[in-house]
Amino acid sequence: MKTLVVCSGGLDSVTLAEKVAREHTLVGLISFDYGQRHAKELDFAQRAAERLSVPRDLIDITVFGKHLGGSALTDDIAVPDGHYAEETMRITVVPNRNAIMLAIAFGIASARRAEAVAAAFHGGDHFIYPDCRPAFTDAFQAMQNAALDGLGKIGLYTPFLNLTKADIVTEGARVGTRFAETWSCYKGGARHCGRCGTCVERREAFHLANVCDPTAYDDPDFWRAATNGKASHVPG
Repeated sequence: MKTLVVCSGGLDSVTLAEKVAREHTLVGLISFDYGQRHAKELDFAQRAAERLSVPRDLIDITVFGKHLGGSALTDDIAVPDGHYAEETMRITVVPNRNAIMLAIAFGIASARRAEAVAAAFHGGDHFIYPDCRPAFTDAFQAMQNAALDGLGKIGLYTPFLNLTKADIVTEGARVGTRFAETWSCYKGGARHCGRCGTCVERREAFHLANVCDPTAYDDPDFWRAATNGKASHVPG
């Protein structure tokens, strides 16, 4: 299956790229600059493309992103600390972000005769992000089937859709993801902050998967309090 992977440079999407490269035919990566404060993630997507010896397209949609206000990822709003599943993380929602990105990715995939577009949505996203849920992916696939009618069928490949972040770490270890060369932190500092929702989720996932976390965090222990002390042992 000739597959174009939407890759932000995060742990999930880089692992997906590695998985596709092993199990299908990876034709390239596509990344989006929408004005996110953690735009340094895009450098990690480029590194992944170079390791996998495939082209990476970086699509500048900042002209749209500046109009998608009200999110801590694009506006001058503080990224909250705490667990990823907390209600406060809703401030990181960028309206219609994934629908916009996928529509562009499907257009490019069609032009390049790809058979699938892969996205790394996972079960932990469902609570916060409506455009990561199964209902969205099913509806988007139906819409694309109509939009590309007569031009060929392109599938939306989401193998992590019902998996946890810990499951993705386990899969990443299996396919050889270089975890240290992925970026999760929404604050976009010099190192992972260790306190924002994505850092806490990342740290907890490595613990639950019993995989050593190579990530350098400014606050490597905050995740324990954020997860209510449920995690008692950190491997490695």
